[in-house]
Amino acid sequence: MKLSTKGRYAVMALAEIASRKADRPVSLADIAASQNISQEYLEQLFAKLRRAGLVKSTRGPGGGYRLARDPDEIFIIDIISAADEPFSVTRCPDGDAVEGCQNGEPCITHELWSSLRRQIWGFLSAVTLGDVVERRNLALAAEVRRAKAQPMKVLRG
Repeated sequence: MKLSTKGRYAVMALAEIASRKADRPVSLADIAASQNISQEYLEQLFAKLRRAGLVKSTRGPGGGYRLARDPDEIFIIDIISAADEPFSVTRCPDGDAVEGCQNGEPCITHELWSSLRRQIWGFLSAVTLGDVVERRNLALAAEVRRAKAQPMKVLRG
C-alpha cells in the first residue's frame, strides 16, 4: 500500500489538536514539537487541511489551528484525502482500474490487492478522529458505523 508521510502526519497533527481539547488554537510549533514533525512540512499540510474545511486558523499572538468540526464528525479518510494522499495498493496507474496492470490486462493478483484497498478504504471511512483520540476499539467502532449505514434486510417468511 502506498501511504506516504503526508497522510500519516496529517492524521497525527489533527489527533494532537483533538487530544488537547483546548479552548484556544494550537500553534504549528506546538504540534511540531509534540509530534516530532517539521513545522515547515506542517505549514504545507495545514494549508490543504484548511482548504478541505477540516481546520480553522487564527492569526496573530496566540493564534494557531482548531478543528472545524467535532472530532466524531471527521473521518480518517477525509484527512488522508485532504492531504492529497494517493491511496492505492495495486501497481495499476488508476488504482483499481480493470484495464491494466500487465500488458493491458489485470494481473493474476489484481483482485486480491484491489479488494484489500476497498477494505482499507472502508475501514478508514468508518473510523473518526474522535475514535482515535478517545482510544476506542477501532474495529468495533468501524463495524458499528458500517452496520448502521447498511439498509436493514426484511425477512419474509
